[in-house]
Amino acid sequence: MRKANEWTRDTLTRIGLGNAHLEDWGEFGMGWYQINTWGRIVTPDSEPIWMQAAVWSAATNGPVTGEIVYAPLADPDQLDSLKGTLKGKIVLLGAARPLPELDQPLSFRYTDDELKELEGPGLPPRFTGPPPAAAPSRIERRRVDALRQRALKMAQEEGAITILLPSHEEGRNVDTGLILDDNGVELVRNAQLRENAVSIPYAVVMTEHYNRLARLAQAHVPVAVEVNIQTAFTGDHEHGFNTVAEIPGTDPMLKDQVVMVGGHLDSWRAGTGATDNGAGAVIAMEAIRILKALDVKPKRTIRIALWTGEEQGEFGSKGYVAQHFGGFVPAAPPPPAGAPGALTTKKEWETLDAYYNIDEGGGKVRGIYTQGNYGVDSIFSQWIAPLKDLGVTSITNRSDTGSDHESFDAVGLPGFEFLQDELDYETRTHHSNLDTVDHLYAADLEQAAIVEAIFLWNTSEREAMMPRKPFPHPEYDQKMNAPIPGLFPNTASGKH
Repeated sequence: MRKANEWTRDTLTRIGLGNAHLEDWGEFGMGWYQINTWGRIVTPDSEPIWMQAAVWSAATNGPVTGEIVYAPLADPDQLDSLKGTLKGKIVLLGAARPLPELDQPLSFRYTDDELKELEGPGLPPRFTGPPPAAAPSRIERRRVDALRQRALKMAQEEGAITILLPSHEEGRNVDTGLILDDNGVELVRNAQLRENAVSIPYAVVMTEHYNRLARLAQAHVPVAVEVNIQTAFTGDHEHGFNTVAEIPGTDPMLKDQVVMVGGHLDSWRAGTGATDNGAGAVIAMEAIRILKALDVKPKRTIRIALWTGEEQGEFGSKGYVAQHFGGFVPAAPPPPAGAPGALTTKKEWETLDAYYNIDEGGGKVRGIYTQGNYGVDSIFSQWIAPLKDLGVTSITNRSDTGSDHESFDAVGLPGFEFLQDELDYETRTHHSNLDTVDHLYAADLEQAAIVEAIFLWNTSEREAMMPRKPFPHPEYDQKMNAPIPGLFPNTASGKH
């Protein structure tokens, strides 16, 4: 992470941007890296196992060998039957996962009809391949999580030597041949914090190899596995930093207003993070390089920010927004747990014109999400009119979720995500070992950078700032959503 911060800062300086620096957004937790991870079946037949250390896993301190124990977390009785059997064992934690029939393309570009559908009120078509798995209910997630915590406690107390997990990303069933290692495989929440550290080493195994081990265990075939997980920690209280640089504004009346662009630098470990979100970061860097190379003199300041900590909860962008623009301060009496209080803004909140984000791979830009900001619809329509020959045709008033533009939108600032061809982002590369530069296409990256540069320039030159949505008042929303005494006597809550 430090290397990425320093390289982007130095590259933006070399491009000619001003004030290139790293901004500390606060404490993150443990610094961690993987040195090497491998595994193999020893008996009944020698065979390599494809695996990656789970992020923040401890090391095995050399190769360890043990028989496998299969804990599918089906029910408490099944888990209780394993008590006293885990010492010196390698635990398969989680059920074998059935794989779907791959009867649809794994990579796609939006058709004109699909783009038109995206402009309507329905749910967006995420991809045209095999449908995503139905997300488990909250009750089911809690049940499995409780069993997992019980199993982890048993494994640590009884002296199991390693835990192996099936490749998994919640709501996704297209994972054949992949190692998916995001927070869907963390054994505890906020695993990066020292107080939550898991003492037993654990790794993520490709589904087909995990399923093979599970089948052997179910058939009562004795299986011995050798595992070597080599990891290291750099500290318990590492801080996170964003890379920030800018082209200063030149208009005496507008130069203090800021147009921002960004992407996030951090990624999950199985791949190199090329599509999630190295692509968004380099597109933003290239967009601002284009403007600098053209030697344009923007009226407003154009600022790039490359975030960290996005994968754990948009920490970098949330920290930046809180430091520069404002945040939610709990009111008295305090709101319910997890609910925000009133938004308190800072002076810079008045000067942020718009923020633009890319975080859905390296596909060609086809349009933009307004995040429900209907006031920008006609403005964006004018901007994309000359870009139809580049394939940019769509404006949707839907909201895209799951990236750093949300940090701006949450505090009432215009934050936008571009709509892209998803290629194989959702089906293959997202949080997987295939998230590498091989799945990026130069022509798409160039097109996206050109489009982003045009949006930055157009925003910087407008006479007025971009329209904003109504000022957010979550404290009022909480009151409006509070139960009405006596109106719903048989329910836990009701709404006006």
